Amino acid sequence: MDAIEETAKQIDYGKPIAKQKKKKRTVRNSTSYTQQEVDFQKTPFLFFPPGKEMLFLGIYFVTLPYITGLIFLFFFVSDGKASVFGSIGKDASFFLVWTIGYEILAVFILLMIVKGAIMFSIRNSQKRRSGRPKKFHRP
Repeated sequence: MDAIEETAKQIDYGKPIAKQKKKKRTVRNSTSYTQQEVDFQKTPFLFFPPGKEMLFLGIYFVTLPYITGLIFLFFFVSDGKASVFGSIGKDASFFLVWTIGYEILAVFILLMIVKGAIMFSIRNSQKRRSGRPKKFHRP
Protein backbone atom coordinates (compact mmCIF):
# COMPACT_ATOMS: atom_id res chain seq x y z
CA MET A 1 0.00 0.00 0.00
CA ASP A 2 0.97 3.51 -0.68
CA ALA A 3 1.53 6.07 2.06
CA ILE A 4 -1.14 8.30 0.54
CA GLU A 5 -3.72 5.50 0.63
CA GLU A 6 -2.95 4.78 4.29
CA THR A 7 -3.35 8.43 5.18
CA ALA A 8 -6.62 8.65 3.23
CA LYS A 9 -8.09 5.73 5.20
CA GLN A 10 -7.43 7.48 8.47
CA ILE A 11 -9.15 10.75 7.50
CA ASP A 12 -12.56 11.32 9.06
CA TYR A 13 -14.75 13.05 6.52
CA GLY A 14 -17.63 13.54 8.93
CA LYS A 15 -21.22 12.50 8.58
CA PRO A 16 -22.36 12.04 4.98
CA ILE A 17 -25.09 14.44 3.88
CA ALA A 18 -28.20 12.70 2.62
CA LYS A 19 -29.65 14.10 -0.58
CA GLN A 20 -33.27 15.09 -0.51
CA LYS A 21 -35.34 12.83 -2.69
CA LYS A 22 -38.02 14.34 -4.87
CA LYS A 23 -41.48 12.96 -4.32
CA LYS A 24 -42.88 11.11 -7.26
CA ARG A 25 -46.11 12.53 -8.52
CA THR A 26 -49.07 10.23 -8.56
CA VAL A 27 -51.31 9.84 -11.59
CA ARG A 28 -53.88 12.10 -9.95
CA ASN A 29 -51.31 14.90 -9.69
CA SER A 30 -49.79 14.27 -13.09
CA THR A 31 -48.83 17.22 -15.23
CA SER A 32 -50.99 16.18 -18.19
CA TYR A 33 -54.77 16.04 -18.26
CA THR A 34 -54.74 13.22 -20.81
CA GLN A 35 -52.48 10.99 -18.66
CA GLN A 36 -55.05 10.52 -15.91
CA GLU A 37 -56.53 7.09 -15.29
CA VAL A 38 -60.14 6.45 -16.21
CA ASP A 39 -62.12 4.73 -13.49
CA PHE A 40 -65.72 3.81 -14.34
CA GLN A 41 -66.54 3.52 -10.63
CA LYS A 42 -65.94 7.26 -10.19
CA THR A 43 -68.23 8.45 -12.99
CA PRO A 44 -70.60 11.05 -11.57
CA PHE A 45 -73.66 10.40 -13.75
CA LEU A 46 -73.68 6.71 -14.68
CA PHE A 47 -73.84 3.44 -12.77
CA PHE A 48 -71.30 0.74 -13.70
CA PRO A 49 -71.46 -2.43 -11.59
CA PRO A 50 -68.06 -4.10 -11.23
CA GLY A 51 -67.45 -6.68 -13.96
CA LYS A 52 -70.35 -5.46 -16.15
CA GLU A 53 -68.87 -2.16 -17.33
CA MET A 54 -68.96 -2.97 -21.06
CA LEU A 55 -72.55 -4.25 -20.94
CA PHE A 56 -73.78 -1.09 -19.25
CA LEU A 57 -71.66 1.07 -21.55
CA GLY A 58 -73.47 -0.51 -24.52
CA ILE A 59 -76.87 -0.02 -22.89
CA TYR A 60 -76.06 3.62 -22.17
CA PHE A 61 -74.76 4.11 -25.72
CA VAL A 62 -78.14 3.08 -27.16
CA THR A 63 -80.62 4.46 -24.62
CA LEU A 64 -79.19 7.79 -23.49
CA PRO A 65 -78.99 9.42 -26.96
CA TYR A 66 -82.47 8.14 -27.84
CA ILE A 67 -84.02 9.53 -24.66
CA THR A 68 -82.15 12.83 -25.15
CA GLY A 69 -83.43 13.01 -28.74
CA LEU A 70 -87.01 12.39 -27.58
CA ILE A 71 -86.74 15.10 -24.94
CA PHE A 72 -85.32 17.52 -27.52
CA LEU A 73 -88.13 16.77 -29.95
CA PHE A 74 -90.76 17.17 -27.24
CA PHE A 75 -89.56 20.47 -25.77
CA PHE A 76 -87.90 22.28 -28.67
CA VAL A 77 -89.60 20.99 -31.81
CA SER A 78 -93.16 20.42 -30.59
CA ASP A 79 -93.03 23.17 -27.89
CA GLY A 80 -94.17 20.71 -25.21
CA LYS A 81 -97.48 19.95 -26.92
CA ALA A 82 -98.33 16.27 -26.76
CA SER A 83 -100.53 16.33 -29.90
CA VAL A 84 -97.73 17.82 -32.03
CA PHE A 85 -95.18 15.47 -30.48
CA GLY A 86 -97.41 12.48 -31.28
CA SER A 87 -97.50 13.40 -34.95
CA ILE A 88 -93.73 13.94 -35.02
CA GLY A 89 -93.14 10.65 -33.18
CA LYS A 90 -94.93 8.66 -35.88
CA ASP A 91 -92.80 10.07 -38.66
CA ALA A 92 -89.44 10.06 -36.87
CA SER A 93 -87.42 6.86 -37.08
CA PHE A 94 -85.43 5.43 -34.19
CA PHE A 95 -82.14 6.23 -35.88
CA LEU A 96 -83.10 9.87 -36.56
CA VAL A 97 -84.11 10.46 -32.93
CA TRP A 98 -80.98 8.64 -31.72
CA THR A 99 -78.76 10.78 -33.98
CA ILE A 100 -80.27 14.02 -32.69
CA GLY A 101 -79.71 12.89 -29.10
CA TYR A 102 -76.21 11.66 -29.88
CA GLU A 103 -75.20 15.06 -31.23
CA ILE A 104 -76.63 16.84 -28.20
CA LEU A 105 -74.83 14.49 -25.80
CA ALA A 106 -71.59 14.75 -27.81
CA VAL A 107 -71.59 18.54 -27.47
CA PHE A 108 -72.36 18.27 -23.74
CA ILE A 109 -69.55 15.72 -23.19
CA LEU A 110 -67.05 17.79 -25.16
CA LEU A 111 -67.91 20.84 -23.07
CA MET A 112 -67.41 18.78 -19.90
CA ILE A 113 -64.01 17.60 -21.17
CA VAL A 114 -62.92 21.16 -21.94
CA LYS A 115 -64.16 22.33 -18.52
CA GLY A 116 -62.30 19.46 -16.84
CA ALA A 117 -59.07 20.28 -18.67
CA ILE A 118 -59.32 23.95 -17.72
CA MET A 119 -60.04 23.13 -14.07
CA PHE A 120 -57.16 20.62 -14.06
CA SER A 121 -54.70 23.22 -15.36
CA ILE A 122 -55.92 25.80 -12.84
CA ARG A 123 -55.52 23.35 -9.94
CA ASN A 124 -52.11 22.26 -11.26
CA SER A 125 -50.84 25.84 -11.50
CA GLN A 126 -52.11 26.63 -7.99
CA LYS A 127 -50.30 23.58 -6.58
CA ARG A 128 -47.08 24.58 -8.33
CA ARG A 129 -47.42 28.14 -7.10
CA SER A 130 -48.04 27.07 -3.49
CA GLY A 131 -45.02 24.75 -3.58
CA ARG A 132 -42.54 27.55 -4.28
CA PRO A 133 -40.28 28.92 -1.56
CA LYS A 134 -41.57 32.09 0.12
CA LYS A 135 -39.10 34.35 -1.64
CA PHE A 136 -40.67 33.44 -4.99
CA HIS A 137 -44.29 34.10 -4.02
CA ARG A 138 -45.92 37.02 -5.72
CA PRO A 139 -47.25 39.76 -3.45
